[in-house]
Parts: sequence; C-alpha cells; structure tokens
Amino acid sequence: MKSFHQLSSCALLLLVAAPMQQANAQEPAKKPNVLFIAVDDLRPALGCYGNPIVKTPNLDKLAKSAVLFRNAYCQFPLCNPSRTSMLTGKHPTTTKITDNSKHFRDAFPDWVTLPELFRLAGYSTVRVGKIFHGGLDDEKSWVEGAEPRKERKPQDQKKYAQQSDRWVAFEENAESLLDTKTTERAIALLEKHKDKPFFLAVGYARPHSPLIAPKKYFDLYDPSNIPLPVDFAAKPTVRPGVPEIALPARNSDLFISRDASEKEAREYIAAYYACVSYMDAEVGRLLDALDRLGLRDNTIIVFFGDHGYHLGEKGKWSKHGSLYEVALRVPLLISAPGRQLPSPQGRGAGGEGGQPCNRPVQLLDIYPTLVELGGFPVPKALEGKSLAPLLREPAAGWHHAAFSLAQRGKVLGRSVRTERFRYTEWDAEGKLAELYDHVADPHELRNLAAEPMHAASVARLRKLLQERFSQE
Repeated sequence: MKSFHQLSSCALLLLVAAPMQQANAQEPAKKPNVLFIAVDDLRPALGCYGNPIVKTPNLDKLAKSAVLFRNAYCQFPLCNPSRTSMLTGKHPTTTKITDNSKHFRDAFPDWVTLPELFRLAGYSTVRVGKIFHGGLDDEKSWVEGAEPRKERKPQDQKKYAQQSDRWVAFEENAESLLDTKTTERAIALLEKHKDKPFFLAVGYARPHSPLIAPKKYFDLYDPSNIPLPVDFAAKPTVRPGVPEIALPARNSDLFISRDASEKEAREYIAAYYACVSYMDAEVGRLLDALDRLGLRDNTIIVFFGDHGYHLGEKGKWSKHGSLYEVALRVPLLISAPGRQLPSPQGRGAGGEGGQPCNRPVQLLDIYPTLVELGGFPVPKALEGKSLAPLLREPAAGWHHAAFSLAQRGKVLGRSVRTERFRYTEWDAEGKLAELYDHVADPHELRNLAAEPMHAASVARLRKLLQERFSQE
C-alpha cells in the first residue's frame, strides 16, 4: 500500500472527502473553518501564561475559550526547521531541514502539507504574512496568497544574523507597519472567503527582531521596573557542570558579539514586551472581525509561536543553537467550538486562562489534530499525535514526550521533555548530557545528569531519545 505522502492528489482528495460525503448523507454537517495564527519568536510571555508584567488582553480573552497548552514545544529553535516540521507533520530528522536556506520540496516534492491537504479537500487555503519561512513559501499549499520561492544561501543567513538590530518606538503612521498591514489583509480575506470553508493562515512578525512597535505599546513598560532573569549574565555563560557546547559563544539578533549591561537588558526586554502587546492588539482586531462576520462558532482557532526565545537567560539572547526550555517552549492555544468537552479544571495558568493542559505536546502535533478536527482520517505517516483527546479532556492520560533538536556547528543536539524532566545530549555516547528537574528547578540551574541518584532517570530518558531517533 502507498504511504500518505505517495498518494496522488486525486487519490488524496477522495480520501479526505469521503468522511464528509458520508456525514452529508446522514445530515448536513458543516465543515469547520480554520484560523491558523503563527507568531515569530514568541515565547509564552503572555498574561494567560502567568506573566505578571506583559499586557495581552486579547489573547487572555481567547484563552478563556480555548485549551491552553502550558507545556508545548517546538522541534527546532529556528524558523525554517520548526515551521517545516509543523507544516509537513515530520520531525526535522525526517525533513532534513536544519537551517533557514533549504526547502523541503527539493528532496520531497510530493509531500502533502497541512494547508495543502485542506486545499485538496475543497477548502479555500489562503495565506498572509509568514507561515513557511520567508522566501521559502510553498505555492502548492495555497489557493491565494502564495509567493514564489527566493533562493536563499547559507551565507545570506549568516549575514542576516550579524546585522545590528535595535528597537524602535514608532510614533507616526502605525498603519504602515508590517503586522498592521497583515491584519488588514487578513480581514479582507475573511470577508472574501467567509461563504466557503476556509483555512486562513496569518503570520505575525513581531516580536521578531528588530523590535518595532507603535510608541503607545512601549509606553506600557518602564524598563526600570522590568526584572532580569534569575540566571542573567552579560554574555552566554554555561553554569558549573554543564557542557560548554550547551550555549553558543556569541549572541545573534540582539547584543551581537557584545556584552549586555543590566540597563540595556531591561530596555530590550521591555521592547520585546511592547512588540508582544502590539501583536496582541492585532490578533484582537482579527478576532473581532471573525465575530463581526458571525464565523467564530464554526471556526477552529490555532494560535502558536514558532519557537521560544532567550531574553538574557544564561546570558543568551534569541534562540539559535539552544536546547534550553526558554528556547523550545512556546504558547499554544486551540479553540475548537463544538468539538471539545468542558474541563473540570476550570480556569487556567495564572488565573487567566481557559482550559489548561499540563501534558508535554509538540508543534508537530498540530497537523494530525487539525486533520482529525476537520473530519479527515489521520494519515499514519504523520509523526505527531492528535491533541483531540486533550481538547476533550485536558487532564486525560498522555504517554508522549516532546522531542527537539538544535544545531551547534556540526553537532546535532537532541532533547526530550517529559512532564517533570528535560534531558539533553550533545554527543552520541551521552557523555555531554544535561538533566533538569522542572519540579524543583524550573530555571534549569542545576545539571543532574552526572549525579548517581538520578542515574535511573538518565537511563530512562536516554532510552526515549534512542527510540525516537533510532532510524536516523
């Protein structure tokens, strides 16, 4: 039998349409719309995730009607590998994408992406903003909004990483800012496609550097009142007992190859928060349009960040090459009206969220989740797990871990996150390893990998890594 990714478009169309045709023979089931919101470089710095400083009223409101995944993780802390993995349903070791210069279709031209599957099922799949990585869009995925691919070279990526970024409080013509224009275009697409099932993908750029937002959002934050991370350092600094390879020697994006003073660090964190608040306001405008058009009750909303982001933790800024929690953990909210059961747990993190889920999940899980919620059979070739059981009951049993990779030179580090532990290896023998107990040590300050009393945990977690990557 052919695998999912070997099926022709015609065969796949019959596959995904059959369940809906059967449903329609019994009763006129309405196909759910999908509003798919991706945000660049967004860690869980949101009010609904318990951050007491950042102001995100619109996402906090969305969280009250969604399942809030407290422990969601990207598969690679870099845009192209993370987004390719999530949109193809394949782990980066399968896609072979570990940088921002390659396109998965060069090696796997017949793979069917998440939006492409919806397109083949008759949906209007439309895109605005960054969904695939910039310059590496996938034209087969979209009915409208596709961009032709642009050749990207590794040296271009290196040149970009070395550019000096800064923050800007934009005082005039805020309507000219990229994310403002993205919202305007997204609302226009909602109005255009509202009468047919749609998969609308909206990508917001901020808080990706440079940190640019209207001045009114900067005014929300006084840098002198911004606390620094408990493990703040002026430059990337590994703690005692941690392998040197665990952190790049120099920063990129922010504080490029230079130390960060405490004053500057507070200013940049405040600028990051300002960009988060700006993005939140734009998401709020988009959700208001969804309500105005009467589409909310039949629209699945997925909101997520493509990877985490260091804001001075361990002296690192940005995300490249890090397998620490702050580089890998992302916000993930899923609202699926009429397709989930109420949670007995009630309110969420920090008293602000809707239905919290503590299970470790992956961005890789979004593809099979939306396929199941859309009424399609879940392809066996996908490497994530549908989150539908956790949408029905966030406290349901969940026997899956989250796996991530990061590139450090020629070394591909591997990490696994369970509800309690994060275990990371930077070599094949497990001699360069890290183990952190997130119950006792949420900031990953003490490496337990070499302590005899944790040998059993190391062995168990190392086995999980070996089983997951045994075919690689």
